[in-house]
Amino acid sequence: QVQLVESGGGSVQAGGSLRLSCVVSGYTVSDHCVGWFRQYPGKEREGVAQIDRNEMTLYADAVKGRFSISTDNAKNTLYLQMNSLKPEDTAIYYCAAARTSRCYALAYGDFNYWGQGTQVTVSS
Repeated sequence: QVQLVESGGGSVQAGGSLRLSCVVSGYTVSDHCVGWFRQYPGKEREGVAQIDRNEMTLYADAVKGRFSISTDNAKNTLYLQMNSLKPEDTAIYYCAAARTSRCYALAYGDFNYWGQGTQVTVSS
């Protein structure tokens, strides 16, 4: 059974940084496409970043240059380093894992397994 457990969310002032972690079990992060999504109240979940087994990455335009996705294969964990945070980054963040080794278009339907979500709040 695949399980994803996020941590690292919290409250921060604009311009600050947070690092989200997602520990994965029952699945090998280094062999697959994994990513991060976020969801605003009343909105659909949207892609933030993804990384595949060849360490190719894709970022949403809104976070390019500020967020960085990475994995630690020894810990079977993925991370999202978020810098220069803005109030509009306030959302629930979810880690996600796909059955494929290759990533596609950072779309919700490309991913098969999800974490429970962690709240990120950025105040102005």
